[in-house]
Amino acid sequence: MQRIKHGTKIPLNQIILLGIIVLLAGILTYRMVSYFKQVEVQTTQAVLKKGPGIETKDRFTLTQGQRLRVLKTKQHWLYVKTDDDQLGWVADWMLSPSYKNPLDSLSDATIVIDAGHGGHDSGALSNSKKEEKVYTLRYAKQVAKKLRLHGAKVYLTRTEDQTVSLGARPRLAEQVHADAFISFHFDSAPQANVASGYTTYYFNKGPSLKLANTINGHFEDLGLDNRGVDLGDFLVIRDNSRPAVLLEMGYINSERDFEKIKSHAYQNKVTSQVVAGLKDYFHHEE
Repeated sequence: MQRIKHGTKIPLNQIILLGIIVLLAGILTYRMVSYFKQVEVQTTQAVLKKGPGIETKDRFTLTQGQRLRVLKTKQHWLYVKTDDDQLGWVADWMLSPSYKNPLDSLSDATIVIDAGHGGHDSGALSNSKKEEKVYTLRYAKQVAKKLRLHGAKVYLTRTEDQTVSLGARPRLAEQVHADAFISFHFDSAPQANVASGYTTYYFNKGPSLKLANTINGHFEDLGLDNRGVDLGDFLVIRDNSRPAVLLEMGYINSERDFEKIKSHAYQNKVTSQVVAGLKDYFHHEE
């Protein structure tokens, strides 16, 4: 076997060629490992879907123990190939307990936005009899639009003036395995014009408290007092195992607050700062 003597110089073109070979081998290995990465179905309820979401059409039911090749991932969904070359999307919570799509940015997240009240439930009233439900929907739609521009998967508990039960709201978050649940509301005091400001509520400690602190920490220059983060015994965040907060973004029966609530400038600031808070929250999630 020929040995390279100590001090012998290797030609530069050979070094470059060797580097290229090593690089190509690494790329090929990475792609093969990624392409042939397999997961196992862990439930009898797993379904192959046409798109990444519970709202998309079913293709067919998968078999418990069936192995699937992962081609790509998106939020809580994997685009897979079966042994008989069928392609489709499957939820990551239907797979091996050890498998979980990485979540380190807003674009990886699934978020439920709850527009409080709706339908026969008007919510609180302003001094001029304007209904809370109108403004919660405006804020919810606006923040949903901004989140989608960042690539997040967003579900709204309601998209129009419709009645949605309190229990259905956290159930949606559970159903889609939401990474965050945000409920929009506007407060009301027993008497008009005696209270002002906005409050961020949580119920469950851990991720929910962290989410509340992170979002509240991004509220600034809103023109109303920040009343901080507080424990709130509200069903939509209490009966919710997902990270969940409820935002009371001003007192609707305060003339000062309502001027803000109904203004486009305030709506834009609030929704942009909620998005910034969520972006920060997911960036620091482990």
